[in-house]
Amino acid sequence: MIARLCATLLAAAVMASSEAQAETTYDILRFQDLDGWDNDDHAAALSVFVNTCPDLPDPDWQSLCAVAQSQKPASARAFFELFFRPVLIRDGKDALFTGYFEPELDGSRFPTARFRYPLFRMPPEARNAAPWLTREQILTSGVLANRGLEIAWVEDPVELFFLQIQGSGRIRLQDGQFLRVGYGGANGQPYRSVGVELVRRGIYPLHKVSAQVIKNWVRRNPEAGQELLFHNPSYVFFREIKHVTDRDGPLGAMNRPVTAGRSIAVDPAFTPLGAPVWLEKDGATPIRRLMIAQDTGSAIKGAQRADIFFGTGDAAGQAAGMLRDRGRMVVLLPIQRAYALVPDGV
Repeated sequence: MIARLCATLLAAAVMASSEAQAETTYDILRFQDLDGWDNDDHAAALSVFVNTCPDLPDPDWQSLCAVAQSQKPASARAFFELFFRPVLIRDGKDALFTGYFEPELDGSRFPTARFRYPLFRMPPEARNAAPWLTREQILTSGVLANRGLEIAWVEDPVELFFLQIQGSGRIRLQDGQFLRVGYGGANGQPYRSVGVELVRRGIYPLHKVSAQVIKNWVRRNPEAGQELLFHNPSYVFFREIKHVTDRDGPLGAMNRPVTAGRSIAVDPAFTPLGAPVWLEKDGATPIRRLMIAQDTGSAIKGAQRADIFFGTGDAAGQAAGMLRDRGRMVVLLPIQRAYALVPDGV
């Protein structure tokens, strides 16, 4: 699982104000009920779907995957309409769509005067303890030092903190090469949003808190800023990703690269990983698009909750960080599976 959520630092606070948990309901829709369905690039969605559908274990998914792999781009829309049914799954909570991205940091494989803050592999004792030490204990005790656990060093501890929230990223080395890191485990401590904590302390109102606002405040207030970051006891370890090219996105929860603008993180308790999902995101920049559920996240909880992958680097981060919109999402399920969820049929 990728444990990141730079764009959803306030998700817990937002979702806390939604309706109470209710019984999950399922409604089968028609494709003509999907706003904008006719205008989407279904071939692009099919291309992303076939990247992960071979990993789906159930026979009905495997059969559809075999058919999908033989489709030409022109038949993509017909494929989805023939073999799937749109299912609106609701659990009583309002829809919430946010965005995430893959950070890109300058760094080095060796410590230097500029690059002093290490990314660590997970130590063996942390795998056998639940929970292990807190963030503050890890960073102030030296428990990880001089053990050969360092993967790389970066220059900014604040950016490193947010890299841990995202759970994956790329390190731009000084020779122009890139080193990609992915989620390698965690210390088992609960995730606590530093954005929510800034609001609780009365430093900022909820609507003004963003990742960039948090970064700027921590840098302006070094001592209080460090104490704020320690408020989140969760600590993420990394692993080096070597089998993914620079052209590909980071690995999602299915251990396959995710695709900017077509991959989303979902709650697998409601949405099967690998399933196509029709997204109707409202707000200033509406999205009507067929996505593929290929990732998860620690704050992505609920039937109508999704995190949209925007890509790699600063521009993707700015776009993802501004997203917090309503709308609805509709899961495309194999026909028999869809009707089995609805006791009375259609």
